[in-house]
Amino acid sequence: MFKIDAIHLREINMPLAHPFRTSFGLTTQRRILLVEIESDGLTAWGECVAGEHPYFSEEMIDTAWTITEHELAPKLLGAELKGGGSCPDVFKQVRGNRMAKAALENAVWDLESQRQGVPLAQLLGGTREKIACGVSIGMQNSPELLMEKIETELAAGYQRIKLKCQPGTDTKIFEQVRERWPEILLSCDANSAYRMKDFDHIVDWDRFNLLMIEQPLWYDDFYFHSMLQKRLKTAICLDESIRNRRDALAAIDMESCRIVNIKVGRVGGFSEAIAIHNATAERGIPVWCGGMLETGIGRAHNVALSSLSNFRLPGDVSASARYWAEDVIEPAVTVSAEGEIVVPTTPGSGYEVRRDRIEKITVRRRTLIAAARTSSFIG
Repeated sequence: MFKIDAIHLREINMPLAHPFRTSFGLTTQRRILLVEIESDGLTAWGECVAGEHPYFSEEMIDTAWTITEHELAPKLLGAELKGGGSCPDVFKQVRGNRMAKAALENAVWDLESQRQGVPLAQLLGGTREKIACGVSIGMQNSPELLMEKIETELAAGYQRIKLKCQPGTDTKIFEQVRERWPEILLSCDANSAYRMKDFDHIVDWDRFNLLMIEQPLWYDDFYFHSMLQKRLKTAICLDESIRNRRDALAAIDMESCRIVNIKVGRVGGFSEAIAIHNATAERGIPVWCGGMLETGIGRAHNVALSSLSNFRLPGDVSASARYWAEDVIEPAVTVSAEGEIVVPTTPGSGYEVRRDRIEKITVRRRTLIAAARTSSFIG
């Protein structure tokens, strides 16, 4: 058993190396909440993946900060912990706010792996030495720019290309991509941009031999996805709809999807991610790890999670350089020419946090200490 001595909250601002456009809009810079925990001389980090606005989910960085500061962090500071798996019980009184919970819980798992002297991936139950990587490509200003992007990523070795899509240009883009690359592993992600009136339109995509169509309908829906999946040969993958193991089981039983995307922040942390992984594995449903424009801190945790056996499809855990001119970890996450990331074998996440870099881009901070509180603000 152990306790957390201090929790540090930091907001950092990081510009993306390249703008990223989805059906939600254009992102050029990230406001990111990082948490650092201290216990018995050890430190570990977690990252909250909530966005600047409540568009992907109900959470955003400002709500996550408030909930963490006033509810989750005080509960964690007062708890006796066996490890990261203790956190869901510690936080159970607080409903929702899964991304805020995940930041703290994942840091506790990281801390536990250091305490035990084992790699984080091993502690989670991972068995893979390398993970297969795909890449998510945002909407571009022209088809020509999109083709250039795809060509660059294929040359870098990525094993699967995912295209963000929305009504209006989708089919034309798929036709152009398939005409040029008829054999590549290709998928699309709608981020809930379509409705029932689009069913015939989506069913027509069967001719493009897509690996999957990710979250085409409402972000909280199983029923209408089930109706659509019955008409499709192509697998539907659910993302936003899957918040926990119960959701995954409901979606599988309703035949709403044939693939599940597990984002550790979306489901509330490693404990729930592992539960979903195990439930889908038992039912023969493959999973993959989605990305949320994380820094290297969150990316390292995605690498560890992706080492579990049922992560059978290439995930969105791509190289640091695709998103950041300078990451906050060292070494930066890199992808081999074969489209793989080597899973670290040293205790903890396997990456060192660059405090010098984080200090330069910190715009707000708060420290909570067991049995007492101090605070400091920047800006």
